[in-house]
Amino acid sequence: MDDVMFQSDTVLSDVHLHTPRKRQLMIRLNAVGQPVFLSQFKLLLNESNRNSEKGKRNLKEKTLRCQNSNAEEENVQESTSDPSSPSSTEKEGSSLKGIEALLDEDGDLEVVRKPCFSYAEDENLSRDKVCPIILTKGGVVLEEHEQEDSSCDIIKIEHTMATPLEDVGKQVWRGALLLGDFILCNQDLFKDHTVLELGGGTGIVSIIMAKAAKTIYCTDIGGDLLDMCERNIALNKRFTEPAESKVTVRVLDWLQNDFCTDPDNAYSWSEKEIAELHNLTTVIVAADVFYDDDLTDAFFKMLYRITSDLKHPCSVYLSIEKRLNFTLRHMDVVCEAYSHFRSALNDLQKIRDDKMRYTIELVQLSFPQCIVYERVEQLELWKITADKTSERSTQ
Repeated sequence: MDDVMFQSDTVLSDVHLHTPRKRQLMIRLNAVGQPVFLSQFKLLLNESNRNSEKGKRNLKEKTLRCQNSNAEEENVQESTSDPSSPSSTEKEGSSLKGIEALLDEDGDLEVVRKPCFSYAEDENLSRDKVCPIILTKGGVVLEEHEQEDSSCDIIKIEHTMATPLEDVGKQVWRGALLLGDFILCNQDLFKDHTVLELGGGTGIVSIIMAKAAKTIYCTDIGGDLLDMCERNIALNKRFTEPAESKVTVRVLDWLQNDFCTDPDNAYSWSEKEIAELHNLTTVIVAADVFYDDDLTDAFFKMLYRITSDLKHPCSVYLSIEKRLNFTLRHMDVVCEAYSHFRSALNDLQKIRDDKMRYTIELVQLSFPQCIVYERVEQLELWKITADKTSERSTQ
């Protein structure tokens, strides 16, 4: 397969579009006939610096060196790729020739732009249009691939590509990788905590969270999606086993007021799990789930219900990517989903009842990048602190 053809009514994550070919393998068809791919996400960490401030500083310095090295390499490539480019001796003799080499036939300045990745230390990374590799030999090839890439610095995720809007949870989005960065750089915040993820999708955030937290409930809806999430957790069990963390996949519909306890549903909740969730949870996370206004409203209503039932104060971390679109209604480029998210966020902060109070702050993205992806300026991370009003009044 030389190219992937996408229909006009589907959406494709930039994460998958820019994933190098050798790291994207089509392995099977899911229950609804969608191709399922296996992608690898590299962690820019090592055992000696994972949990230390020194390690964080080293990562910053390493990233800067990579950027400087890439800039020097691009300058060398640009100067040597053109046969008409002057030699160093000629440059010393006449700087005018060097300038002329950058002009087109009409005498206009010709600027060659190359995409720059802040993490481009891997020579295999590229922005080529994705051309997934098809596993023609089935499980044998996949087994060899897993043995080859069993490093703890690689996260393997099964996902689909170019899905309808209702199936976007089956893809990996940059918001999840940003939240993963924050978790890896601030593991002490989550050490031994009980964490609830809302809209977990492929499960990549919960998998990363397992490096620090003790118990993680990864929630979403749809049997096929939850099956995929369960498979991804099994694929990356090396993350949970050393820390003795437990990731549990459960169904949680934001449009329903109650937890699903149907015994016929493989991902339903037990009464014990619901009690433990309410008694022990101190952290809630969600990544890139704010793309539909109705779902955004349902999310914040669910968030209020859950946090008001928790025994302890709770920290909520939400990542989002602003996506600009031209709309006929506005006849302009706008970001409607993001605007609605900010409005809902403000409404939450304005709540002044006898039960809950919420404090909201924008987290500065000054923490190092620990996962290989493009951290674009449209990414944001928000922190919500949920406290019981009665607890504040007694202090």
